[in-house]
Amino acid sequence: MGLGFVFPGQGAQSVGMLADLLESEPVVRACFEEAEQAIGEPLLKYISEGPEARLNETEITQPVVLTASVALWRLWQQRGGAIPELLAGHSLGEYSALVCGGALDFADGVELVNLRGQYMQQAVPLGEGAVAAILGLTDEQVQQCCAAVEGVVTPANYNAPGQVAIAGSMDAVNLAIDACKEAGAKRAVMLTLSVPVHCPLMEPAGERLLLAIEGKSLQMPQIPIVHNADGKVAVNIGDLKEKLLAQVAQPVLWVDCVQAMSGHGVNQLVECGPGKVLAGLIKRIERKLPVVGIDSSAALGAALESLGSAGEKV
Repeated sequence: MGLGFVFPGQGAQSVGMLADLLESEPVVRACFEEAEQAIGEPLLKYISEGPEARLNETEITQPVVLTASVALWRLWQQRGGAIPELLAGHSLGEYSALVCGGALDFADGVELVNLRGQYMQQAVPLGEGAVAAILGLTDEQVQQCCAAVEGVVTPANYNAPGQVAIAGSMDAVNLAIDACKEAGAKRAVMLTLSVPVHCPLMEPAGERLLLAIEGKSLQMPQIPIVHNADGKVAVNIGDLKEKLLAQVAQPVLWVDCVQAMSGHGVNQLVECGPGKVLAGLIKRIERKLPVVGIDSSAALGAALESLGSAGEKV
């Protein structure tokens, strides 16, 4: 069995997440406390009590989701869980993969994604950018609809066949929504994201983020990571940095990432983070590729029992 781990991005967070593990597993709480020290934000309060509006602000969401993913990874290791052969993360989740894969120190990762969120928000004033979900069109149809309207709007996430997110300026996204509906989209709806992710408007954020990355100790991961920018594994540290820079302003090729993992022999995935967003997408990409979550005591126990320990052949 070829085991892979996937890490979710923004949208996986919720008030009350990981509640039973925070209460019963010291390693999970310690991970959040370490993150709080790194950026000076009460992350445990936000996920336990809210307010939801603050939890959903990009500069908070990103370190929260990364910390949750790393906490589950550490708990999985502590329990003797099998080590995966390949990693991939959706958008922000790519940074969780970098930390868990040994390419980036945890505190540095928390600081970087906190800055990433700030830079992304600062690149486009609040209310001027938008993200929409388009369901029921081909990738090519969505691309054509974006190209047909005035202003900046492009595909942002190729999440699954027939499911593409678009992002750009508010006016252009609204026009593209109308164009997609006219083209026969089953649904074309605005999402509640404050930042137009993975589109050309994010280029200034990418340049600032690259400078921040240069100030951290980044090395090649001990477990290979399939990257969003091209669905491939980086060949050297320069290539790794280029892929991280490209990821900010270019679309997330999630379909390519999942298919690449399957092509490398992965036939079992663990969603290492809160929620089940990626499991739902992967079911539409590779229907026969099973995904299990580990974000509760019950789910973790079931996954450990079914997938074996680090000392076993998986």
